[in-house]
Amino acid sequence: MNDNYDQNFTLGDSGEEAADTKIPVSDNQSVENERQGVVGQQENQQGAQGQQGFNQQGGYGQQAGQQGTTQQGYGQQTGQYGYRGMYSNAYANDYSNVYRSGPNGVKPPEKKAPRKKSHFLRKSMVAVSMGLFFGFFAGVAFYAVGTVSDYMNGSNQETVISQAPEVSTGTGIETAEAVTTEQSVTTVVTDVTEVVDAVMPSVVSINNTFIAQQDYFGQTLESEQTGSGSGIIVGENDSELLIATNYHVIEDADELSVQFIDGKEVQAQVKGSDAGMDLAVIAVQLADLEESTKNEIVVATLGDSDNLKVGEPAIAIGNALGYGQSVTTGVISAVNRSIVDATSATGTGSDSVTSLIQTDAAINPGNSGGALLNMKGEVIGINSNKIGGEVIEGMGYAIPISSAQPILEDLMTKTTKIKVDEAQKAYLGISGVDVTAEVAGTYGMPEGVYIAQVYEGTGAESAGIVKGDIITSFDGVSVRTMQQLQDTLQYYAAGESVEVKIQQGSPKGYQEKTLTIVLGGKPAEFE
Repeated sequence: MNDNYDQNFTLGDSGEEAADTKIPVSDNQSVENERQGVVGQQENQQGAQGQQGFNQQGGYGQQAGQQGTTQQGYGQQTGQYGYRGMYSNAYANDYSNVYRSGPNGVKPPEKKAPRKKSHFLRKSMVAVSMGLFFGFFAGVAFYAVGTVSDYMNGSNQETVISQAPEVSTGTGIETAEAVTTEQSVTTVVTDVTEVVDAVMPSVVSINNTFIAQQDYFGQTLESEQTGSGSGIIVGENDSELLIATNYHVIEDADELSVQFIDGKEVQAQVKGSDAGMDLAVIAVQLADLEESTKNEIVVATLGDSDNLKVGEPAIAIGNALGYGQSVTTGVISAVNRSIVDATSATGTGSDSVTSLIQTDAAINPGNSGGALLNMKGEVIGINSNKIGGEVIEGMGYAIPISSAQPILEDLMTKTTKIKVDEAQKAYLGISGVDVTAEVAGTYGMPEGVYIAQVYEGTGAESAGIVKGDIITSFDGVSVRTMQQLQDTLQYYAAGESVEVKIQQGSPKGYQEKTLTIVLGGKPAEFE
């Protein structure tokens, strides 16, 4: 019988040797089944050792796992033999169902589908990191640029305050402090509070009350009206505070009043005027000023407009629209501008006004007579809203202070003019026609008042004025229109003597003569 058996097998989890099982060699099918069973047993043993019976799905295998190591090994051995039909069909069926699907009767472990890795989180972290990196270095760069810029601006625009020289002495009114810079300003300065604080007390508001006449269906209607403008305190003498302004601001004035920075308002009188340059000086009696007002106001510092450069900053201060003092800023847009103004104070025709400062600082109605300043707080021009009109935006004009100063100094020496009563009012004794710039250019005549008629028994006749002469100056003030001449005569009483300059025609052309005229009363034909 030993010749019919040739293999022994050892089974069990505990390592104990199982009984020798002898398989007939002649039964090939049985041998194959036995081989498969042994292989299955070995793989089952390995699975039991690695997972403690986890892959056991048959009911008997679970029972063997619960009964201990020895019973488990026996159950596994029994399952293998049951597969050969040596035990109950139940055991065989159980193990047959478990092991039939895999090679050698063992069910292969199920492979899980590989989990697709998501790169969203990693990409997000990279993007956030790059953003933080860029933001940090950009912030450092901007901070560095700002620091360097502030340092350069600070070093190039160091500002100090110095006391300007006093214009005159007398009552001790202070002179405006001038703001000086050690180096030239290279950028438009937006903060002008220091300059404004120093200069604003030298700028005043001027109110002009006058009688306006209007023809209505052949009748002349009169109405009282008020105009507003600005002025600059330019000096003082023993009894008066002197204020420069435009001629058209005080033109036709029946009454003038000046309002100072503290809101106090006093009466003023015309000191002198030059209609051709649109300049005038008015005077306020120091006796009319309160001490508190004297302590608030200052005398402006006049600068040099000859050295202005296009593009440098400019500040305009004035009584815009009559609402009170206001400030506008801009730059010097052009210098030495020459414009033709059909509505200038010199007449109704076209007049050429030369050597003006053009600026884009807003110069509105009411700003006329106010100050155009540089960054040192010096007056470089006297604003004039009337020159150039009011319809062009961003183009304001000012009379250069270097051109105006000699005229203002002369006007400041004039005797203050106070309107005389109608009964004492002086008359020259002529009727005239305006010679405008256009007429003068066409006919080769000087500008002024053309004498159309000389009345008998008047001062003009006595002085030798004849028809065809042209009056160009009256008592040292240039004359361009008949209306201007009549306005000037309001301040003269009959019996006063004045010098009058005329242009008289001759074969060689017009010749200038200076005549002294004793003004008379109103001619009888005008009574």
